[in-house]
Amino acid sequence: MTDQDVAPAPDRAFQCEACGGVSEYAPGTYALRCPYCKHEQDITPIPRQVTEHPIEELAVLPRRASAPVRVKVYNCPGCHAVTESDTLSDKCQFCATPLVADASDSERVAPEAVLPFGVDREQARDALAKWTGSRWFAPEELKEVTEAETFRGSYLPHWTYDAQTTTRYTGERGEHYWVEEEDSEGRTRRVQHTRWHHTSGTVGRFFDDVLVPGSSQVPVEELDKLAPWPLQETVPYQEEYLAGFRTLRYDVEPEAGLESAKARMAPVIRADCRRDIGGDEQRVHSMSTFYGGVTYKLVLLPVWFLTYLHGGKTWPVMVNARTGEVIGKRPYSPVKIILASVGAALLIALVVLLVVMLRN
Repeated sequence: MTDQDVAPAPDRAFQCEACGGVSEYAPGTYALRCPYCKHEQDITPIPRQVTEHPIEELAVLPRRASAPVRVKVYNCPGCHAVTESDTLSDKCQFCATPLVADASDSERVAPEAVLPFGVDREQARDALAKWTGSRWFAPEELKEVTEAETFRGSYLPHWTYDAQTTTRYTGERGEHYWVEEEDSEGRTRRVQHTRWHHTSGTVGRFFDDVLVPGSSQVPVEELDKLAPWPLQETVPYQEEYLAGFRTLRYDVEPEAGLESAKARMAPVIRADCRRDIGGDEQRVHSMSTFYGGVTYKLVLLPVWFLTYLHGGKTWPVMVNARTGEVIGKRPYSPVKIILASVGAALLIALVVLLVVMLRN
C-alpha cells in the first residue's frame, strides 16, 4: 500500500458532550456551543502566554511552499467528505461541520494569538442597522440588508511588530521674527519673517504592536478603517476559537510585513524629529533609523463580512467583530439628493425673502 492509498485522518471537530453533535465557538464567551442542543462547554485555556518572537528566527525557518502545495485537504469527520480549501478553518461544503486544520502542519509561521469573536451574528446585525439608519442619502432598500443571511464570520491574519528605534536626523529650525514694513501707500505694518538654523539630533521611540494585515484578499485601506483593535485582549492561539468560522491563511510574508510596519512607523518618527527640532517651524531633511530588538507575531482578528447587491453592483460591508465598528461602501439615492437640494434651495430663498422684507 502506498502513501496515496492511506486515507487522511479526520480533521479537528469538537463534539458536543451532551448530544454528540459538533460544537462551534460562541462569540463573547470562552466556550463552545452546540447549534443543535445549545449545550455549552468551556474552553480549557492552554498553559502558555502570548509570545513575541525575535525577527532573527525567521532566517532559520523553511521557506513557505507555493500556493498549490499549500491547499489544505479536509477530511470531514461528519460526512467523511474530502474537500480542498486554502483556509485554516472552514465548514464542510456538504454537511456544514466546522473544521479546523492543524496550523503547525502547513504554515511556516503558526498563529501565536487570536482575538476571539466578541460580537455575535445578531449583534452584528444591530450594528449594521444603526449604520444603515445613519446613511441619510442611502436608498430605502439599504435597510433590507440587515435581514440578510449572508453574514459570514472570518478570522483575518495580521502581523504585529515591536521595535526600539533610534533615529539620527538633519534638518532646520525656523524661528519667527517681525519687521515693521511700509507698504506702497505709506502705511506701516508688521510682517512675519522666518530665520532658519541648521540642526541635527537623535530621537528614540519604542513601537509596540504595529499592526500589518497579513492577507492581500481584503484591501489594506479598508482593514485600517476597522481599527483600533483591543490587542491587549488577545489570547494564546487555540483551535477551539476557530470552530464555526472561516480563517484565512496569510499570504503576506513576515519579512514583507516588517517593511510595511517600518513605513507605518516613519510618520511617527518624523513627527518626533520635528518636536525635537523645536522652534516655530521645522524642516526634516534626512532620517536614518536603526531598528533594535525587533519582534513579531501572527495574530488572528475577527470580522463579519456582508456583500449585497444593489443597482447591479456589489457593495461590501465589514463589521469589527470585537468593537462593532461598521465600515463599507453604499449607494446613494438620486431622489433623496434632489429633494435635499431642492429643500436647501427653498430654505435659502425663504431666508433671503425674509431679510428683504425686514429691510423694507
